[in-house]
Amino acid sequence: MRLMLPVELILCVSLTPVCSAVLPLVINTWPFQDATATAWSTLSSGGSALDAVEKGCAQCEILQCDGSVGYGGSPDETGETTLDAMIMNGDTMEVGAVGDLRRIKNAIGVARAVMERTKHTFLVGESASVFAENMGFPVEDLSTNHSLDIFTKWLKDSCQPNYRQNVSPDPSKSCGPYKPHTMLQQRRRHQLIDIHAHDTIGMIVINQPCGDSPIAGAGAYADSTAGGAAATGDGDIMMRFLPSYLAVEQMRAGVDPPTACRTAITRIKKHFPHFFGAIVCANTTGSYGAACNKLPGFSQFPFMVFNQKSNVPVKEMVDCV
Repeated sequence: MRLMLPVELILCVSLTPVCSAVLPLVINTWPFQDATATAWSTLSSGGSALDAVEKGCAQCEILQCDGSVGYGGSPDETGETTLDAMIMNGDTMEVGAVGDLRRIKNAIGVARAVMERTKHTFLVGESASVFAENMGFPVEDLSTNHSLDIFTKWLKDSCQPNYRQNVSPDPSKSCGPYKPHTMLQQRRRHQLIDIHAHDTIGMIVINQPCGDSPIAGAGAYADSTAGGAAATGDGDIMMRFLPSYLAVEQMRAGVDPPTACRTAITRIKKHFPHFFGAIVCANTTGSYGAACNKLPGFSQFPFMVFNQKSNVPVKEMVDCV
Protein backbone atom coordinates (compact mmCIF):
# COMPACT_ATOMS: atom_id res chain seq x y z
CA MET A 1 0.00 0.00 0.00
CA ARG A 2 1.07 3.56 -0.24
CA LEU A 3 1.13 6.55 1.98
CA MET A 4 1.47 10.08 0.61
CA LEU A 5 1.41 13.77 1.17
CA PRO A 6 1.44 17.65 -0.23
CA VAL A 7 1.95 21.19 -2.30
CA GLU A 8 3.30 24.21 -2.53
CA LEU A 9 4.63 21.51 -0.37
CA ILE A 10 3.41 18.04 -1.23
CA LEU A 11 4.45 15.08 0.82
CA CYS A 12 3.66 11.49 0.03
CA VAL A 13 4.39 8.10 1.51
CA SER A 14 3.33 4.52 0.96
CA LEU A 15 3.00 1.35 2.98
CA THR A 16 1.54 -2.13 3.04
CA PRO A 17 -0.46 -2.83 6.20
CA VAL A 18 0.27 -5.85 8.34
CA CYS A 19 -3.42 -6.31 9.13
CA SER A 20 -6.60 -4.57 8.02
CA ALA A 21 -8.94 -2.85 10.49
CA VAL A 22 -10.74 -0.04 8.68
CA LEU A 23 -8.92 -0.15 5.37
CA PRO A 24 -8.41 1.27 2.83
CA LEU A 25 -7.86 4.69 4.41
CA VAL A 26 -7.32 8.19 3.05
CA ILE A 27 -6.46 10.92 5.53
CA ASN A 28 -5.15 14.41 4.80
CA THR A 29 -4.48 17.68 6.54
CA TRP A 30 -6.94 20.56 6.23
CA PRO A 31 -10.57 20.27 5.01
CA PHE A 32 -9.63 19.69 1.36
CA GLN A 33 -12.57 17.43 0.51
CA ASP A 34 -12.03 17.29 -3.26
CA ALA A 35 -8.48 16.03 -2.76
CA THR A 36 -9.71 13.34 -0.36
CA ALA A 37 -12.48 12.25 -2.74
CA THR A 38 -10.11 12.15 -5.71
CA ALA A 39 -7.65 9.93 -3.84
CA TRP A 40 -10.44 7.56 -2.78
CA SER A 41 -11.88 7.42 -6.29
CA THR A 42 -8.46 6.57 -7.71
CA LEU A 43 -8.03 3.81 -5.12
CA SER A 44 -11.54 2.44 -5.73
CA SER A 45 -10.90 2.33 -9.47
CA GLY A 46 -7.96 -0.02 -9.05
CA GLY A 47 -5.17 2.52 -8.72
CA SER A 48 -2.36 1.93 -6.26
CA ALA A 49 -2.11 3.88 -3.03
CA LEU A 50 0.78 5.77 -4.63
CA ASP A 51 -1.49 6.68 -7.56
CA ALA A 52 -4.20 7.75 -5.12
CA VAL A 53 -1.95 10.10 -3.20
CA GLU A 54 -0.47 11.62 -6.33
CA LYS A 55 -3.92 12.22 -7.87
CA GLY A 56 -5.34 13.53 -4.60
CA CYS A 57 -2.53 15.99 -4.04
CA ALA A 58 -2.50 17.00 -7.70
CA GLN A 59 -6.18 17.89 -7.33
CA CYS A 60 -5.21 20.40 -4.66
CA GLU A 61 -2.55 21.80 -6.97
CA ILE A 62 -5.18 22.30 -9.67
CA LEU A 63 -7.75 23.82 -7.30
CA GLN A 64 -5.14 25.95 -5.47
CA CYS A 65 -6.50 24.70 -2.14
CA ASP A 66 -6.82 27.43 0.48
CA GLY A 67 -5.28 29.87 -1.99
CA SER A 68 -1.82 28.80 -0.87
CA VAL A 69 -1.28 25.34 -2.37
CA GLY A 70 0.15 25.05 -5.85
CA TYR A 71 0.55 27.71 -8.53
CA GLY A 72 -0.47 31.25 -7.66
CA GLY A 73 0.53 30.72 -4.04
CA SER A 74 2.73 32.91 -1.88
CA PRO A 75 5.49 34.48 -4.01
CA ASP A 76 9.15 34.68 -3.07
CA GLU A 77 11.20 37.86 -2.65
CA THR A 78 11.34 38.37 -6.42
CA GLY A 79 7.60 37.90 -6.87
CA GLU A 80 7.85 34.37 -8.30
CA THR A 81 5.86 31.39 -7.00
CA THR A 82 7.94 28.22 -6.62
CA LEU A 83 6.81 24.79 -5.43
CA ASP A 84 7.99 21.99 -3.15
CA ALA A 85 6.81 18.38 -3.07
CA MET A 86 7.78 15.02 -1.61
CA ILE A 87 6.63 11.42 -2.03
CA MET A 88 7.81 8.40 -0.07
CA ASN A 89 7.24 4.69 -0.57
CA GLY A 90 7.08 2.92 2.79
CA ASP A 91 7.61 -0.50 1.15
CA THR A 92 10.93 0.34 -0.50
CA MET A 93 11.84 3.44 1.58
CA GLU A 94 12.41 5.31 -1.68
CA VAL A 95 11.87 9.06 -1.61
CA GLY A 96 11.40 11.62 -4.36
CA ALA A 97 11.41 15.32 -3.57
CA VAL A 98 11.71 18.68 -5.29
CA GLY A 99 12.31 22.11 -3.83
CA ASP A 100 12.16 25.61 -5.31
CA LEU A 101 10.59 24.09 -8.45
CA ARG A 102 9.96 26.74 -11.11
CA ARG A 103 7.74 26.82 -14.21
CA ILE A 104 6.08 23.44 -13.49
CA LYS A 105 2.59 23.23 -11.94
CA ASN A 106 2.50 19.48 -11.21
CA ALA A 107 5.06 19.39 -8.40
CA ILE A 108 3.87 16.10 -6.91
CA GLY A 109 4.18 14.45 -10.33
CA VAL A 110 7.75 15.68 -10.63
CA ALA A 111 8.57 14.37 -7.14
CA ARG A 112 7.31 10.93 -8.14
CA ALA A 113 9.40 11.10 -11.31
CA VAL A 114 12.49 11.87 -9.21
CA MET A 115 11.76 8.75 -7.15
CA GLU A 116 11.07 6.46 -10.11
CA ARG A 117 13.27 7.92 -12.88
CA THR A 118 16.47 8.90 -11.07
CA LYS A 119 18.87 7.59 -8.44
CA HIS A 120 18.49 10.86 -6.56
CA THR A 121 16.28 11.68 -3.58
CA PHE A 122 16.02 15.47 -3.77
CA LEU A 123 16.35 17.89 -6.70
CA VAL A 124 16.29 21.64 -6.07
CA GLY A 125 15.86 24.83 -8.08
CA GLU A 126 16.87 24.90 -11.72
CA SER A 127 18.08 21.30 -11.60
CA ALA A 128 14.56 20.21 -10.59
CA SER A 129 12.94 22.38 -13.25
CA VAL A 130 15.20 21.19 -16.06
CA PHE A 131 14.65 17.56 -15.02
CA ALA A 132 10.88 18.10 -15.12
CA GLU A 133 11.10 19.62 -18.59
CA ASN A 134 13.23 16.68 -19.73
CA MET A 135 10.54 14.32 -18.40
CA GLY A 136 7.91 16.07 -20.51
CA PHE A 137 6.16 18.17 -17.88
CA PRO A 138 4.72 21.29 -19.54
CA VAL A 139 6.32 24.66 -18.82
CA GLU A 140 3.76 27.09 -17.41
CA ASP A 141 3.65 30.39 -15.55
CA LEU A 142 3.09 29.79 -11.84
CA SER A 143 2.15 33.40 -11.14
CA THR A 144 -1.43 34.69 -11.09
CA ASN A 145 -3.00 38.10 -10.62
CA HIS A 146 -3.55 37.11 -7.00
CA SER A 147 0.10 36.23 -6.31
CA LEU A 148 1.30 39.36 -8.10
CA ASP A 149 -1.11 41.46 -6.04
CA ILE A 150 0.38 39.95 -2.87
CA PHE A 151 3.86 40.87 -4.05
CA THR A 152 2.81 44.39 -5.00
CA LYS A 153 1.24 44.88 -1.58
CA TRP A 154 4.43 43.70 0.13
CA LEU A 155 6.42 46.32 -1.74
CA LYS A 156 3.83 49.03 -1.12
CA ASP A 157 3.78 48.29 2.60
CA SER A 158 7.58 48.61 2.77
CA CYS A 159 8.57 44.97 2.94
CA GLN A 160 7.72 41.36 2.35
CA PRO A 161 7.48 39.10 5.44
CA ASN A 162 10.60 37.23 4.34
CA TYR A 163 11.32 35.51 7.66
CA ARG A 164 14.76 37.02 8.08
CA GLN A 165 15.90 38.20 11.47
CA ASN A 166 18.56 40.53 12.77
CA VAL A 167 18.63 42.42 9.46
CA SER A 168 17.28 45.74 8.23
CA PRO A 169 16.47 47.07 4.73
CA ASP A 170 18.48 49.73 2.95
CA PRO A 171 17.02 52.95 4.44
CA SER A 172 17.12 54.63 1.02
CA LYS A 173 14.78 52.01 -0.45
CA SER A 174 11.32 50.75 0.47
CA CYS A 175 12.38 47.10 0.60
CA GLY A 176 15.85 45.59 0.77
CA PRO A 177 18.61 44.83 0.13
CA TYR A 178 18.96 43.45 3.64
CA LYS A 179 22.02 43.95 5.80
CA PRO A 180 22.99 42.87 9.33
CA HIS A 181 21.30 44.92 12.01
CA THR A 182 23.68 46.87 14.24
CA MET A 183 21.51 46.06 17.24
CA LEU A 184 20.34 42.46 17.06
CA GLN A 185 16.62 42.09 17.69
CA GLN A 186 14.96 38.69 17.67
CA ARG A 187 11.79 38.52 15.62
CA ARG A 188 8.80 37.26 17.60
CA ARG A 189 7.42 34.64 15.22
CA HIS A 190 4.18 34.10 17.16
CA GLN A 191 3.07 37.61 16.24
CA LEU A 192 3.24 36.80 12.52
CA ILE A 193 1.22 33.57 12.47
CA ASP A 194 -1.15 33.13 9.53
CA ILE A 195 -2.90 29.75 9.34
CA HIS A 196 -3.40 30.25 5.59
CA ALA A 197 0.35 30.54 4.99
CA HIS A 198 1.08 26.81 5.30
CA ASP A 199 1.40 26.07 1.56
CA THR A 200 0.86 22.39 2.29
CA ILE A 201 -1.50 19.46 1.90
CA GLY A 202 -0.35 16.29 3.65
CA MET A 203 -2.06 13.07 2.57
CA ILE A 204 -1.72 9.45 3.71
CA VAL A 205 -3.23 6.58 1.73
CA ILE A 206 -3.20 3.01 3.03
CA ASN A 207 -4.50 0.33 0.69
CA GLN A 208 -5.75 -3.18 1.37
CA PRO A 209 -2.95 -5.73 1.76
CA CYS A 210 -1.88 -7.00 -1.66
CA GLY A 211 0.61 -9.86 -2.44
CA ASP A 212 5.90 14.55 3.06
CA SER A 213 8.86 20.83 4.05
CA PRO A 214 9.95 18.22 1.22
CA ILE A 215 12.38 16.72 3.71
CA ALA A 216 11.85 13.07 4.59
CA GLY A 217 11.08 12.70 8.28
CA ALA A 218 10.02 16.33 8.64
CA GLY A 219 7.12 16.95 6.27
CA ALA A 220 6.31 13.26 5.89
CA TYR A 221 7.55 9.77 6.64
CA ALA A 222 6.33 6.21 6.13
CA ASP A 223 7.35 2.68 6.94
CA SER A 224 5.18 -0.26 5.92
CA THR A 225 5.87 -2.02 9.20
CA ALA A 226 4.70 0.87 11.38
CA GLY A 227 2.66 3.61 9.70
CA GLY A 228 2.90 7.05 8.17
CA ALA A 229 2.69 10.69 9.21
CA ALA A 230 2.37 14.04 7.46
CA ALA A 231 2.99 17.50 8.92
CA THR A 232 1.90 21.01 7.99
CA GLY A 233 2.70 24.45 9.32
CA ASP A 234 5.92 26.31 10.03
CA GLY A 235 8.34 24.11 8.15
CA ASP A 236 11.41 26.15 9.12
CA ILE A 237 10.78 25.23 12.75
CA MET A 238 9.30 21.74 12.33
CA MET A 239 12.09 20.36 10.13
CA ARG A 240 14.51 20.73 13.04
CA PHE A 241 12.67 18.02 14.98
CA LEU A 242 11.70 15.47 12.28
CA PRO A 243 8.15 15.20 13.71
CA SER A 244 6.86 12.78 11.06
CA TYR A 245 9.74 10.38 11.68
CA LEU A 246 9.24 10.64 15.44
CA ALA A 247 5.52 9.88 15.14
CA VAL A 248 6.17 6.81 12.98
CA GLU A 249 8.77 5.53 15.43
CA GLN A 250 6.28 6.03 18.26
CA MET A 251 3.71 3.92 16.37
CA ARG A 252 6.39 1.29 15.72
CA ALA A 253 6.79 1.03 19.49
CA GLY A 254 3.06 0.38 19.86
CA VAL A 255 1.86 3.91 20.63
CA ASP A 256 -1.57 4.73 19.19
CA PRO A 257 -1.65 7.35 16.36
CA PRO A 258 -3.27 10.21 18.35
CA THR A 259 -0.65 9.90 21.09
CA ALA A 260 2.16 9.60 18.56
CA CYS A 261 0.99 12.82 16.92
CA ARG A 262 0.77 14.63 20.25
CA THR A 263 4.26 13.48 21.22
CA ALA A 264 5.70 14.92 18.00
CA ILE A 265 3.99 18.29 18.53
CA THR A 266 4.91 18.46 22.23
CA ARG A 267 8.58 17.84 21.44
CA ILE A 268 8.64 20.99 19.28
CA LYS A 269 6.49 22.99 21.68
CA LYS A 270 9.07 22.64 24.46
CA HIS A 271 11.50 24.74 22.45
CA PHE A 272 9.14 26.88 20.35
CA PRO A 273 5.88 27.31 22.29
CA HIS A 274 4.45 29.73 19.73
CA PHE A 275 5.15 27.75 16.54
CA PHE A 276 2.32 26.99 14.11
CA GLY A 277 2.01 23.35 13.16
CA ALA A 278 -0.07 20.18 13.01
CA ILE A 279 0.42 16.52 12.09
CA VAL A 280 -1.76 13.59 11.03
CA CYS A 281 -0.78 9.97 11.71
CA ALA A 282 -2.06 6.54 10.61
CA ASN A 283 -0.83 3.07 11.48
CA THR A 284 -0.98 -0.09 9.38
CA THR A 285 -4.32 -1.21 10.82
CA GLY A 286 -6.14 1.91 9.63
CA SER A 287 -6.23 3.67 12.99
CA TYR A 288 -5.46 7.38 12.75
CA GLY A 289 -5.10 10.58 14.74
CA ALA A 290 -3.95 14.18 14.60
CA ALA A 291 -2.46 16.87 16.82
CA CYS A 292 -1.69 20.59 16.64
CA ASN A 293 -0.11 23.34 18.71
CA LYS A 294 -2.61 25.59 20.50
CA LEU A 295 -2.28 29.29 19.72
CA PRO A 296 -4.46 32.37 20.20
CA GLY A 297 -7.30 32.04 17.67
CA PHE A 298 -6.23 28.53 16.69
CA SER A 299 -7.41 25.88 19.15
CA GLN A 300 -8.52 23.11 16.73
CA PHE A 301 -7.11 21.61 13.55
CA PRO A 302 -9.31 20.28 10.68
CA PHE A 303 -8.44 17.18 8.68
CA MET A 304 -10.24 14.85 6.26
CA VAL A 305 -10.84 11.09 6.54
CA PHE A 306 -12.27 8.64 3.99
CA ASN A 307 -12.57 4.91 4.67
CA GLN A 308 -15.06 2.07 4.15
CA LYS A 309 -16.76 2.89 7.41
CA SER A 310 -17.57 6.48 6.44
CA ASN A 311 -17.87 5.84 2.68
CA VAL A 312 -17.73 9.63 2.21
CA PRO A 313 -15.05 12.22 2.93
CA VAL A 314 -15.56 13.31 6.54
CA LYS A 315 -14.14 16.46 8.11
CA GLU A 316 -12.82 15.87 11.63
CA MET A 317 -11.41 18.30 14.20
CA VAL A 318 -8.77 17.74 16.85
CA ASP A 319 -8.23 19.93 19.92
CA CYS A 320 -4.76 21.46 19.98
CA VAL A 321 -2.34 20.84 22.85
